[in-house]
Amino acid sequence: MRDAVTNLIKNYDLAGRYLDRNALDSLKSYFDTGTARVQAAGVINGNAAALVKGAGSQLFAQLPELIRPGGNAYTTRRYAACLRDMDYYLRYASYALVAGSTDVLDERVLQGLRETYNSLSVPIGPTVIGISILKDLVKEKVAEAGITPGAWLDQPFDHLIRELSERDI
Repeated sequence: MRDAVTNLIKNYDLAGRYLDRNALDSLKSYFDTGTARVQAAGVINGNAAALVKGAGSQLFAQLPELIRPGGNAYTTRRYAACLRDMDYYLRYASYALVAGSTDVLDERVLQGLRETYNSLSVPIGPTVIGISILKDLVKEKVAEAGITPGAWLDQPFDHLIRELSERDI
């Protein structure tokens, strides 16, 4: 897993270039939001169970067919697996948030997800909706904690949503 700093340096090193104004501005932006990123990760950590439970409740209220007989979250085992996956997305999003890089999401979440979901017949649409709900709930909790959310808070969730939405799972 790489963070924003190592990614930037690696790219400049591969190109054989010195850090230019754009690179320095990018680093400054990352460091300027560093405290807020760590604080937001603390909020996520302290409220993870409630965030996942709330996202699950909202998802199943929006798509009740998921928990009806024949639905993908029907039965206690499948329902629990859905919430477990939402917890994974939230946890890895918090890692990406602190790192300022979505590499961890690509390496630990998105690689192999297509095959796994295909083999289990998991529909991707509700997964994307669940991640979007998580994003909104996280933004609310972070704001309640007195941290001003910015694009840096949306980045990991938006990456998951975009990458999953582009995949024909």
